[in-house]
Amino acid sequence: MPFYKKAYHKRTGVYFPQAIVQGAPVETDDLAEELAFVSTVSRSDVRAVLGDIARVMNTLMAQGKSVHVDGLGYFRYVLDTKGVENLEDFDFEKQVKAVRVQFTPEREKSSSGAYTRALVDTKKLEWIELSPDAKDQDPAQGEGGTGTEPGEEDTDDPLA
Repeated sequence: MPFYKKAYHKRTGVYFPQAIVQGAPVETDDLAEELAFVSTVSRSDVRAVLGDIARVMNTLMAQGKSVHVDGLGYFRYVLDTKGVENLEDFDFEKQVKAVRVQFTPEREKSSSGAYTRALVDTKKLEWIELSPDAKDQDPAQGEGGTGTEPGEEDTDDPLA
């Protein structure tokens, strides 16, 4: 069950629900064990493949391609840049602040015409409220949580 807290947005002066990660992350070995349990592949085989996926994805995206993992979504490189007013001042190296990986979840169109994102089955989610001073324990977000204000979309990809 996922967790949330009531968070205050200083700029707009309103409260929003904010998703919060609790506990240690599920590590690759645990993921490999779960995948082995639901398949005919051994944990060590799954672990071997998962161990190489980052290098392979990096190689493919470095060729200017996006990577589609069926049932999961799409991965691609995006740039965090600053602009210049004059074309003569354009300097790629100076303007690129960071290269990030953007993840877009797979989506399916339902019979009603609405889209559902992979990894999000809202019918099976039961959110549990935590206290407003609960801290996000996601190590991928670093100290202080996600860095986004409650109610604002997180534009930083957790896989960056």
